[in-house]
Amino acid sequence: MKRSEINAAIQLALDTLQRHQFHLPPFAHWSAKEWESVREESERIRINGLGWDITDFGSGKFDAIGAVLFTLRNGNVSEPAKGTPYAEKLIIFKPGQCIPFHFHWVKTEDIINRGGGVLCVQLFNALPDDSIDTVTPVEIFCDAVRRTVQPGEKLELQPGESITLTPRTYHNLFAAEDKGVLICGEVSSVNDDSVDNRFAEPTSRFADIEEDEIPLRLLCNEYPPCKG
Repeated sequence: MKRSEINAAIQLALDTLQRHQFHLPPFAHWSAKEWESVREESERIRINGLGWDITDFGSGKFDAIGAVLFTLRNGNVSEPAKGTPYAEKLIIFKPGQCIPFHFHWVKTEDIINRGGGVLCVQLFNALPDDSIDTVTPVEIFCDAVRRTVQPGEKLELQPGESITLTPRTYHNLFAAEDKGVLICGEVSSVNDDSVDNRFAEPTSRFADIEEDEIPLRLLCNEYPPCKG
């Protein structure tokens, strides 16, 4: 991805959140220069991967495959005392934009439509060899109500509605094409994107960046070490 594309995605997210009066914590607005003076009191932000995360999953087609994520809080499996025992994210989608099919080995997550558009979800179980099960119905909970859906059936979640996704449940997430920019929330157990994602097709979780502009914000994997 080009840095200019990342900057534009962050600006769209900021404008959308402001329009819906959803306020981000102060570190969401720190510039790259301000990060140079961040001290060890803010170490949790860095070690737990809080902040901006923009990816096209290696597709080169961000408007179709990708999302803006912002991690508000998270834990650390190796150092539990340095984080929370849960995670919370925002996911902002352009209309028609998607996160491709994947499951989590460990994480259970609630995905919530916070407003702006319609959240679409498709589901499959995973077979013992980790491939997609196209036959067996999927049992899930939507707002604590048990539902059984057919493999690949599209669910449409309106603002305020949510779905609980358990480990080894393949899912994709996308915003309805004929609606607005979608704000999703994710509330989950501790999140570790480096080891807990199993994508159905080969992907790159974090984008390679072509630097054609100065960063509007640093991404969560770009922070410099905290000063003492």
